[in-house]
Amino acid sequence: MIISLLQGIQYQNREIFTIEGAAAIVFYFAVYSFIGWLLENSYSFVTKRKFFKENFLFGPFKPMYGFAPVLLVYLIPPGTNWGILIFLCLFIPTLVEYVSGAMLQKLFNKQWWDYSETPMQLHGHICLPFSICWVFLSLICIKWVHPVIATMYGSIEPYWAWVWSAAGLYFLADLALTIRKHTLQNLTNGA
Repeated sequence: MIISLLQGIQYQNREIFTIEGAAAIVFYFAVYSFIGWLLENSYSFVTKRKFFKENFLFGPFKPMYGFAPVLLVYLIPPGTNWGILIFLCLFIPTLVEYVSGAMLQKLFNKQWWDYSETPMQLHGHICLPFSICWVFLSLICIKWVHPVIATMYGSIEPYWAWVWSAAGLYFLADLALTIRKHTLQNLTNGA
């Protein structure tokens, strides 16, 4: 199965290894990271009556929500068996969430989300109830949301070609400033 996925990347998505492919990835990452920011803050508003949940980055983007859909879109070829599709919609976002949570905790001594009180959790970074939510969100993304986003990208691609590198630099600058901020906080907190 993994070899089949890698062959899918190599043969079906050759464009990801071009400038145009990189531009598309930056676009999809930006859009899905922003949608993730909206989704997470809306969830926070519904459950805690507070819209602005603490964010890792300065801007209105949640990178975890950018990485997972981009991986799903590029790793799952059209016509994939439903069983494999559902498994990947569970595995990829859950893996991204676990790796993100573990890295953030290791690097910055802080846990941005904590599922410790949730049943069937692992180190507070992932839990079965939210992994099941990721399956549904991923299926919705792949089947209905991404085709619309891809069509939108197709219509703005000539303009995006002029600004995508600036968007990529924005994300790098935001990441650098964020790392600096959290590193300084760790130093001042004595961590």
